[in-house]
Amino acid sequence: MSEVWVFHGAGSRFTSGIFTSRQQAEEFIQQYQLSGILTKYPLGISAYDWAQQEGIFQPTKPEQYTTGFIQRFTSASQEHYHYEDGKCDA
Repeated sequence: MSEVWVFHGAGSRFTSGIFTSRQQAEEFIQQYQLSGILTKYPLGISAYDWAQQEGIFQPTKPEQYTTGFIQRFTSASQEHYHYEDGKCDA
């Protein structure tokens, strides 16, 4: 499955960069000494559908089928890294 790396800066509502490799993303993060989260996302499928497909999440409550829930859905099972001032906290 194809994937991308998405960087969300600390306190940001929107993505500040999408990259084809973790290395490319980390170069950007380190260059500007950024803080935030770098997450790997599969292409062509939502995080909500991907988590169900992988058996990581199954909706069990009515609210988990709502648009509000689906549009905010993320999974801690997605590979992700935290950065502070350009350095990975891993």
